[in-house]
Amino acid sequence: MLLLSKQKGSDMTAETNDDKLDLPQGTLDLLILKTVALQPEHGWAIAQRVQQLSEDVLQVRQGSLYPALHRLEHRGLIRATWGVSENNRKARFYELTAEGKRHLATETGQWERLTAAVAQVLEAS
Repeated sequence: MLLLSKQKGSDMTAETNDDKLDLPQGTLDLLILKTVALQPEHGWAIAQRVQQLSEDVLQVRQGSLYPALHRLEHRGLIRATWGVSENNRKARFYELTAEGKRHLATETGQWERLTAAVAQVLEAS
């Protein structure tokens, strides 16, 4: 699940129903693919990177992240290799496959068309 912070930079510790954001299906997968396209990362670093790039607006919960990573790996969009994290722990590092790169390009284009269409409707007076 992605959580939406109520305000940029807020330090929220409790979850309420207002904190949850229902995003279109596949959004978390798209964010993960984009994150690992930048460089191979382990799970915790992926969640942190999404939060950082969204300026603390989006927070990826571990209970959603790891099933999504396994789903993407099963679909052949990412591959995992064992490595050592920055705090010297064994971790699985995820990177895009060639199929994952093609899928990311397609999904990014579709996302951009969707958000542009929604913005047009919202801006109509």
